[in-house]
Amino acid sequence: MTTLSPAGFLTIGASDLEYRMIGPAPEDAPTIVMLHEGLGSAGLWGDFPDRLQASTEAGVLVYSRAGYGASTPVKLPRPIDYMHIEALDVLPKLLDTIGFRRGVLVGHSDGASIAAIYAGAHQDHRVQGVAMIAPHFIVEDISVASIAEIKTAYETTDLKTKLARWHKDVDNAFYGWNGAWLDPTFRNWDISEYLAYIRVPVAILQGADDQYGTLRQIEIARDECYCPVDVTIIPGAGHSPHREASEAALETISEFASAVLHSNEASQGRAV
Repeated sequence: MTTLSPAGFLTIGASDLEYRMIGPAPEDAPTIVMLHEGLGSAGLWGDFPDRLQASTEAGVLVYSRAGYGASTPVKLPRPIDYMHIEALDVLPKLLDTIGFRRGVLVGHSDGASIAAIYAGAHQDHRVQGVAMIAPHFIVEDISVASIAEIKTAYETTDLKTKLARWHKDVDNAFYGWNGAWLDPTFRNWDISEYLAYIRVPVAILQGADDQYGTLRQIEIARDECYCPVDVTIIPGAGHSPHREASEAALETISEFASAVLHSNEASQGRAV
């Protein structure tokens, strides 16, 4: 177990992953672990993790996966199963390294998919709930079309310059994600089978105008999950409701996290 500073790096396998730890350490309180989107990083969450910590009083850990932020770059092209690798190999090691005892996973886009795979593949009693912002369980036409469009934007506009603010090696971050999604074989990517094995409450938050996915993703979760699934659709928001409608997103996620964590505290108290 690593003693966590407010910010630093965690060595997981061959990679050094940047992180921020906000609020109490895992040994002192429940921990919300946040998993960023396909072009995200620890920094790109902005102040949302700090506000989530203040509203829940749990500790909040954000980190940049390899290839993102200030973390170690990855070899390109990324394998098509890169989200499975993160969920089945990297995330378990990270949770053990930080001394994770109990808490909630909060993922956005790719991060939400990784959280779903983890929760379905590991019956980890420490994870007491999973909140997914704009998750992908299958690949839709709208996803591929928007990802093709953003490739053009990256190569012809100032998007690369904007993203470079958040990534030490911006080409590594962008093409690692974009190249995998635009690989024709990625159209067969489907993680819906993991949903039936999730044994904790799930909250799904999606913008009504999400340009990367439709409500089909939510229908799949409702069809496949045996666990409770709480869905919130935010009008006027796109793929990043925590940025585009941050108050509504913060209220939804903090209420969900607080409810599942306090519910478990109460049940543990009764068991004693």
